[in-house]
Amino acid sequence: MVVLISGNGGNLQAMIDAIRAGRLPARIAAVISNRTDAYGLQRAADAGIHAETLSHTTFDSREAFDRALQQRVDSFQPDLVVLAGFMRIFTADFVRHYAGRMLNIHPSLLPLYKGVHTHRRVLEDGANEHGVSVHFVTPELDGGSVIMQAKVPVLPSDTEETLAQRVHVQEHIIYPRVVKWFVEGRLKLENDQVMLDDNALTRPVQHLSE
Repeated sequence: MVVLISGNGGNLQAMIDAIRAGRLPARIAAVISNRTDAYGLQRAADAGIHAETLSHTTFDSREAFDRALQQRVDSFQPDLVVLAGFMRIFTADFVRHYAGRMLNIHPSLLPLYKGVHTHRRVLEDGANEHGVSVHFVTPELDGGSVIMQAKVPVLPSDTEETLAQRVHVQEHIIYPRVVKWFVEGRLKLENDQVMLDDNALTRPVQHLSE
């Protein structure tokens, strides 16, 4: 698989750790970032994984960047593209090219709180629960079919940072698990319907956090 990042690479590290521990039967062929300062690039280098940067700032349009990125990704012939904190919105053509083989993780209980600043918005709304969703990527922002979710309670004492930390813990559990289902052939997307073990998912699988 190819992993796309823009920042710290915490979910990338979770994948690396799961592969090393034998929990994830996959190989990360490359890590590509759109930012040169992404710490995830160092995580990849430390793990002996090819890492490179393709900066969107050097392209005059979103379409031009996506075409170049697609060429770089395809050069590694991945079975799966994993978005791990990649902070770019793709063109529809790019998404269609990887239909059914591109996953994303989003820090909310989709379809709630699409987009950015999810932890802040949850706190502002006074919600009593929050969480994270893994979904297939479609042209609609954070709108693809959701595969798995994990919920966390929102505590009266929570700040954006403390809430984000608890969500991160769940991210690092469920994302490698969903990727494992995909690489084992158990997870597929057929006509926008998530199929797990040849059964249509009528609702996301819920991970029961500790």
